[in-house]
Amino acid sequence: MTTTATAPTRAYVRDRDFRRLLFTRFSAHWGNGMYQAGLAGAVLFNPERAADALAMAGGFAALLLPYSIVGPFAGALLDRWDRRKVLIFASLLRSFTILATAVAVGTGAAGIGLFSLALASEGISRFIGSGLSASLPHVVEEKSVVAANAFAATWGSVLAVVGGGCAIGLRALTGADDAGSAWVTAVAALGGIGAAVLASGFAHGLLGPSTVDEPSNPALAVARGLADGAKAAWRTPSVTAGFVALFAHRASYGISLLVTVLLMRNHFAAGMTGLGQMAAFAGAGILVAGLLTARLLRRLGRVRVVVGALVSAAVAQLALGLPMVVPAALLAAFLVTGAGQVLKLCVDSSVQLDVADEARGRVFALYDTLFNITQVAAVSLAATVIPDDGRSPGLLITAAVLYLVGAAGHLLAVRKRRTADKAPPLALG
Repeated sequence: MTTTATAPTRAYVRDRDFRRLLFTRFSAHWGNGMYQAGLAGAVLFNPERAADALAMAGGFAALLLPYSIVGPFAGALLDRWDRRKVLIFASLLRSFTILATAVAVGTGAAGIGLFSLALASEGISRFIGSGLSASLPHVVEEKSVVAANAFAATWGSVLAVVGGGCAIGLRALTGADDAGSAWVTAVAALGGIGAAVLASGFAHGLLGPSTVDEPSNPALAVARGLADGAKAAWRTPSVTAGFVALFAHRASYGISLLVTVLLMRNHFAAGMTGLGQMAAFAGAGILVAGLLTARLLRRLGRVRVVVGALVSAAVAQLALGLPMVVPAALLAAFLVTGAGQVLKLCVDSSVQLDVADEARGRVFALYDTLFNITQVAAVSLAATVIPDDGRSPGLLITAAVLYLVGAAGHLLAVRKRRTADKAPPLALG
């Protein structure tokens, strides 16, 4: 990789297959951002509905926990099936579930029916995301994986924010009631359709897996997903240490997200517009993180970058979150989300570079699973003590402490694993 930020970018962006995978990600992320913002508007900021903190926590659980259970098994499928076909069919299936969700919103459905459709759509979305991440090393040279992942993940996240902005803008035209929310949600299906069309342009087998380390019995292959993903992650020191850091981030971020939504809705009375501003600042943080992460890794190394991101997030929570005023909250969103993106890019690159291709999908799926469970647990616990207006200094201090605990845990994990076998990328078996 060259020492400049632009030269390597030009090199892999010129590659046709990388561009196609990139645009597939863009379409999927745009649709995901629009869907999530549309659904949030329908449930949280809809005058025909109401949701308190516990209801929000229930929504998080309904959206994230079911996929957290099946995710590792889905990972086994990513390491067994042609990932091109997975991306095509999963994207089309997601568009169908988005349209079904829109119908449910428009007819006033609530509770388990609406959440079931939402969890199906979000579960498929995360499956697609794992497939995109596992496919990346097949379309760029190994030396460019870190930079290419940072570029793709960062701009994908920015497109998700753009999708959310589109949802907010469209909502202003269609209205905030059930009918208007349904139209906004339905438009998000275009993202999945676009992703499927783009993925269909790949040659069969191009995205991997290159080799299949699976039993001949598909049911046994699926059932072995969780154990194999955990085994590959544990045997890879860089991945283990990264997981510790991301555990802390997802727990802290979940608490902060709940506080932010309640503050915007009930204390600042900023509504969807305020939440859109928060998303814009968060998106800017993601963009800056993407531009800086590869350079920081070259200069400082992964351990210093991860610890620095965790400490920076803790400081931002305390210095900017505790005042609980809109300008400081927006700046906190920029810094905390940016730090979280740095952490994600570091762990993504560890999995892509240090885990063998035949295990990579399972590790990514396990990664998603564990962090979903962590975030749901944190949000659920916070929901039991947070006041209705979201003003809870104690929770923000707890979030900051979690970041510091994550930094200490990451350093401890690195120290304990430095004596591990420094073998080439690990295969399962």
